[in-house]
Amino acid sequence: MPKMSRRGEAMPASPIRKLVPLANAAKARGTKVYQLNIGQPDLPSPQVGLDALKNIDRTTLEYSPSEGILSLREKLAEYYHRFKINVDANDIIVTTGGSEAVLFAFMACLDPGDEIIVPEPAYANYMAFAISAGAKIVTVPSSIEEGFALPPVEKFEALITDRTRGILICNPNNPTGYLYTRKEMNQIRDIVKKYDLFLFSDEVYREFCYTGAPYISAFHLSGIENQVVLIDSVSKRYSECGIRIGALITKNEDLKRNFMKFCQARLSPPLLGQIVAEASIDAGDEYMLMTYNEYVERRKFLIDGLNRIPGCYSPIPMGAFYTVVSLPVDNADKFCEWCLSEFEYEGATVFMAPASGFYTSSDRGRNEVRMAYVLNKEDLGKALKVLAEALKAYPGRTENSAQ
Repeated sequence: MPKMSRRGEAMPASPIRKLVPLANAAKARGTKVYQLNIGQPDLPSPQVGLDALKNIDRTTLEYSPSEGILSLREKLAEYYHRFKINVDANDIIVTTGGSEAVLFAFMACLDPGDEIIVPEPAYANYMAFAISAGAKIVTVPSSIEEGFALPPVEKFEALITDRTRGILICNPNNPTGYLYTRKEMNQIRDIVKKYDLFLFSDEVYREFCYTGAPYISAFHLSGIENQVVLIDSVSKRYSECGIRIGALITKNEDLKRNFMKFCQARLSPPLLGQIVAEASIDAGDEYMLMTYNEYVERRKFLIDGLNRIPGCYSPIPMGAFYTVVSLPVDNADKFCEWCLSEFEYEGATVFMAPASGFYTSSDRGRNEVRMAYVLNKEDLGKALKVLAEALKAYPGRTENSAQ
């Protein structure tokens, strides 16, 4: 048999999706599975977007421009202006979801062997995209005991080598829900400026900030405008994961030319998705307020419930719709598998993402899981009850917690 690529062998399995076969088997047995593993919002997509899809009047579904439809990019620029992100349509490249935006950013900015510093735990697919580009993710760990706050500047500087090309942040953060402060963002800016690095900033959850402090974008940081590569997506804010529309935003003209080569090679982003996304930007404040308020209520409900379960601890996430939880178990990977394959309570079980997949260090996150509060409060309540009963029954229970 021909030898497969080392790249393919090195690609990590998704901690979010790798247990799907076990979840499907549980469902086939008739077990109700409460899915807390994936950030798939259950809220309705904007009606204006659905109407645009239903009322397409084209006779041909053609290729769109490789950089995306101009009218969508113009409307996105207007959207960013609401957040004081001063970009225009020419700074925006439409991508096939935020995932392609990250991949193209790496491909355009990094050579094989180059390094990117990322606070961990981090979105697992960053590692996969770095491998695809031949680059290396170097992590600086944050801890659940400190609420996943940004590690000290000295920790970043200790990792910088002659192969370091950038820092990648997700703000608000997936998987932790942490929201970086103005002080922390300024510290990142100073490092990027001092060492002449790129700042890759994944900001797909900007609508979901739960503090009184203002949202700080990488584009709000002065002095590094040409070093910022902003990653965005409509998936979360409009509950439109399936249309696969994201964006890459930069003011660096040389980078734009590099990005466009990869965009042209893949031809064009999805036409139908762009039509829906453009219409959805007009969903208005009422839709966004409904979405925001729902996640605020779910957040409080889930975090309060988790911290009442003996041995469990979750810091309060200040953004996005995720939290990382420490559990009183010896191995969260095994616990998550056990919940799906061997346990049920009143005909139900829970599907969580083992947090070990969000770390590069094999000894970190072993008793942690990521949960997405994308279920209604009634289902969240049932999931919490199932989790509590699972922890009582699990053979590998411990008495340790981060609390």
